[in-house]
Order: sequence, then structure tokens, then C-alpha cells
Amino acid sequence: MKAGIVRLTRLSPTEKVPVLWPLITLLATVAATLAVGWTVDQALQRISAGHPEAPVWALLRRCRIPLQLAVASALLLAANPLKRIFHLTEDEGAHHLLLLLLMASLGWLAVRVAAAVLEALLRRYESVSDDPARVQRVRTQVGMLRRVVSAVIVVVTLAVMLLTFSAMRTVGASLLASAGLIGIVAGIAAQSTLGNFFAGLQIAFGDTVRIGDTVVVDGQQGTVEEITLSYLVVRLWDYRRLVVPVSYFVNKPFENWTRRDPGLLAAVLLHLDHTTRVDELRTTLHTLLERHPRWDGEEWALDVTDTTPSTILVRATMTARTPDDAARLRFDIREQLIAHLRDEHPHALPRLRTTPD
Repeated sequence: MKAGIVRLTRLSPTEKVPVLWPLITLLATVAATLAVGWTVDQALQRISAGHPEAPVWALLRRCRIPLQLAVASALLLAANPLKRIFHLTEDEGAHHLLLLLLMASLGWLAVRVAAAVLEALLRRYESVSDDPARVQRVRTQVGMLRRVVSAVIVVVTLAVMLLTFSAMRTVGASLLASAGLIGIVAGIAAQSTLGNFFAGLQIAFGDTVRIGDTVVVDGQQGTVEEITLSYLVVRLWDYRRLVVPVSYFVNKPFENWTRRDPGLLAAVLLHLDHTTRVDELRTTLHTLLERHPRWDGEEWALDVTDTTPSTILVRATMTARTPDDAARLRFDIREQLIAHLRDEHPHALPRLRTTPD
């Protein structure tokens, strides 16, 4: 039997542990990402504590997740440890996937930053303005501007991501040649959508409707709850939501009770007997209004506006600060006036006359 001879060769550290360095790179990337996110968050927190009058620093803390995702994808794209761990080549798409992830995270970060800046501007304006109407107007415009900016960022990000594919670059020339025809077809197909889009911009910056306004649409009264680029949500008195295309408010007339002044004039109509003592009823109305917390103390009146063979029509008017206060005031005053007439002057209530008095 011949004894075998075993030759020992010295292996390099890379050959001994082929995945050790890529794993270290991954761990370092994760640690660096967490460190960057924590450092930026702590810095923003300290700046926000030192400048409470500037809410933008506190709002920018919402950008931590997209920032960390962008940092992680950028570090992985530079180090490319996945290629060495899984023995990938450039053609297998790992590099391209990281590039797409970096672009998407940067777009997400841009959307968060723009939203934080716009919301900070709105809060700043709300803190220095004493006019509720102007605050509602700015809130509507900022909300619409935020949606437009976010839509533009998303579209640009998707376009840049698509351009990274070689197939998209190849068909670019043919798409460019047929851009005129495609634009005409797309314009006809999306006529309604584009109309609503530009109508939304017109509403936001034309100050015709604002969030919080009381409007009457097709005979239904409600409060504007949300305005988007395509539709408007009106909350009705029974908490139903009426969704209306924004083009409706451009093409058709509607009532806006609070466009200039949120105060309203409430009216109560009563059909009473001809023997009613109107002067005494007017004094009673003033007494009831002075005790009612929803009357703003500005205007009130009680007049006989019409007569019929059997009754007179008495109208009581009063002002309130908001549409909700006006509705509640109208209901209460109507009930209290009827109760007063029933208890003190029952002969003033309308009755059917069959014989002369």
C-alpha cells in the first residue's frame, strides 16, 4: 500500500469565507441607514424645540422612512454586496432594481418634503390671521396645491423610472413621431377628466368654494368637507355625503352662504289670526333673542309680510354667527313663539271661522 501524499495549500481570507465581506457590507449599510435616520430625526427635534414658531421642522420628521430608504438603496447601489453573495451579474437586474428603488424613495421623499412645507405655511398663516374666511381660502388652495405637486412628482418619478429600461428608450423615437396623434386621442378620451382637473384649480384659486363653506346644491344644503382635483364632497345635515364633480361648480349656479361672511339671517314664518297683537309679539321676540346664546346681537325684526282672507303672514328675522347657529336659532325661536301664543294668546293662532264673532 502506498501512502498518499496530501498537499496543503494556503487559502486567502476571501476564498475561505466568500460571503463574509458582502455580509459585513450589508450590516454596515443597515447600521449607517439607522444612524443617518436617527441623527437627522434628533437634529430636527432639537431645531423644532428651539424654534416653536416654525412648525416645518417638526413636520419634516415625517420624512424619516423615505430618507432611510433612499440612503440604504444608495449605499447598496454603491457597494453592490448582493452581487457577491448570490453570484449575480449585472445583466440579472440587481443593479437595476436598486436604481429603481432609489428613484422611488427619492420621489417619496420629495412628496413628503413638499407636503411638510405646504402644511407648515398653512399653520403659520392660521396663527397670524384673524379672518376665518381667508383661512378657509388658504386651506383650500394649499390642499389643492399639495395634490398637484404630489401628482407632478409621482408622474416625473415614474417617467424617469421607465426611461431606465432599454425597451422604453428604444421605442422613444416612434412614440415621439406619433405624439401628435396620441395627444389628440388622449385629449378626446380624457376630456371629462381634464375638465374636472382645471375646474378644481379654478375653484381653488378663484375663491368660489372653500372647505367649510355652506352651500346649496340641487336643493340640498350642506357643508363642503373635501375638495380634490376631480370631485367635491358636501356633508349634508343628516351626515350623508354628496359627491359632486368639481365641474358642476363651474358650469352651474349654486348657493354659497358663507363665501364672504359666515353670518346668516335666519327667518321664521308664522301664519296667525288677524286679531294677533303684532307689537306685543315683536317685544316677545326681542326678549327671547336676548336670552338665546346663538343670537349674535346684530339684527332682528318682526314684520307682517302678507295677508290672506283667513290669516296674516308674520316673518321674524334674526342673525347668527354661523349657518349651524342660524338653523338652531330658527328652530328654537319658532318653537318658543308658538308656545307663547298658545299659552298667552290662543286666539292669535289661526282658526277656521264658521260664524261671525
